[in-house]
This record gives sequence, C-alpha cells and structure tokens, in this order.
Amino acid sequence: MDPVIAFFIFGFLAGLMRSPIQLPNSAYQFLSAYLLLAIGFKGGIELSHSPVLELAPKALSIGLLGMLLPLVAYPVLKKFGRFKKEDAASIAAHYGSVSVGTFAVGLTFLQSSNISFEPYVPLFVVILEIPAIIIGIILARGIEKGYKWKELVHEVFLGKSIVLMLIGLFVGWLSSPEQVESVNFLFKDLFKGALCLFLLEMGVVTSKEVRSLKSYGAFLIAFGIFMPLFSGMVGAFLGYQLGLSLGGATVVAILAASSSYIAVPAAMRISVPEANPSLSLGASLGITFPFNVLIGIPLYHKMVSLFF
Repeated sequence: MDPVIAFFIFGFLAGLMRSPIQLPNSAYQFLSAYLLLAIGFKGGIELSHSPVLELAPKALSIGLLGMLLPLVAYPVLKKFGRFKKEDAASIAAHYGSVSVGTFAVGLTFLQSSNISFEPYVPLFVVILEIPAIIIGIILARGIEKGYKWKELVHEVFLGKSIVLMLIGLFVGWLSSPEQVESVNFLFKDLFKGALCLFLLEMGVVTSKEVRSLKSYGAFLIAFGIFMPLFSGMVGAFLGYQLGLSLGGATVVAILAASSSYIAVPAAMRISVPEANPSLSLGASLGITFPFNVLIGIPLYHKMVSLFF
C-alpha cells in the first residue's frame, strides 16, 4: 500500500477511536501552505516551457467546467435533497471547485504508476478554484443591488490558497534551471513526506465529519459519492476532447471529481453566511475526500482509459 493512503487510513481510524493525535493547527496550516507552494512551483517550472497561446483554449474550457458542475449539482440538491436555497448553492459550489489534497494524491498515483501527464496541469487547479464560488453566490443570492462584491472579489482572488499557488507558479516560471536545482530538496524531495503528514491529519479531520453526517441522512452520503463519479466522467471526456494525454485527462477527471474544503468554505462564510457549513464540509470531507483518495482516483484513470 502506498504510504500516502496508509497514513490517511490510520489517521481516520485513530480519529474514530478519539485518539488525540491531531496535529496542532499551525502545523496543518504550514503543510497546507507548503503543498500549495510546491504544486505551484513545479507547475511554474514546466509552464515556462509551454506556449501560452496553446494553453488559452484549454484554460477557458477548464474554467467553463468549473461553472457547469455547480449548475448541475444545485437543482439535484434543491429538488431531491430538499435543501434550502443557500445550503444547496453552498454545497454545489464546493463540488464545482477543487481539492488540492486530492490533486496531490492524484499526482502521486500517476507518478508511482509511471503515467506521464502534461506539466502545466497545476494551472488548472488555480483556474477551477474561482468560477464555482461565483456561481454558488449567484445561485444563493441572485444579482443583488448593493451587494459587497468588492469584499468578495478580495476573498476569492486574494484568498490564501489562490495566492500561495500563484506565488509558486510565478517563482517556478521565473527561475532558471540552476536556481531550481538549489531548492529541489525542499519542493521535490520532501513533497511526498509532507503529503503523508497532511493525509494523516486529513484522516483525523475526516473521522469527525463522518460522525456529523449521521444527522443529515442517506441523501448527502449518496450525493458525496455519485456527484464525483458524474463529475469525473465529465472531466475524463473533456480531457480527451482537449487532446490531453491519458495522464493529463486523468488529472482533469480527478480535479472535476474533487470538492473544495479550503477556498470555498472561506468564501461562502463571507458571502452566504446563512448556509450551514456542516452540510458542505460533511459531504466534501466526510464522504467525497476519502472516497476519492481510497477508490476514486484509480477509478477515474480507468474511466479515462475508455476514451483512449
């Protein structure tokens, strides 16, 4: 078993047994920041070798995917789940955005399986963070006159996850090969070890969200499994249509199937405070994240294989 998956499983089991192994919040914040910077940095290095004009149509298509998925999720949540408008919009926004943790595990899966992928795919993570938030707010509130859009724009575009990944992208893009070599130990050699610690913590956090799901019934559990399966298939098809490699299309499928637990909760807290965060985080962290880490990622790779 891959150590990344093993750390998540044992962290989850320890959390269920209420063992006090959860990392200090400062350590969790550090690991989150490190992963965002490292993913952005490695993407920026490769982005410097990629023609920008060739990437533009792909980036636009990925952005449209981020708008489509919450528009699909919202009516399902509202009609069949009978959630109130604000909760349905908030959950939908989480499932249109992305999980950096799932993305990092997906990259590890591809690399350990010797499956190559386009080096600029970290750019897709940044692109997918934003559209779903905007769509979620519009679904919850409509276009309200006098709404504090300035505050929202600041949170969305200058939120921690976006800024850290952009910093990594630009630093990697501007660095020469010799300069990159000097920091390879930090951003390359230590990456998987840091990911293991992050997944240990996420296992503990997930165990708490699973317990909270008892209050919300079977629908949210089913949604947390079937929505990523649908989104993963859409992402697989889009990756194939964009002419990406098998590995690149798999990354798009993984991103589409993931759900946010960092950027979207922060934005929804500001823009839709009426929404219950336990519902969205319970589904995202309690169901979808472990499903993707344990089962979904290899499954999405098989989905993509159907198109090749």
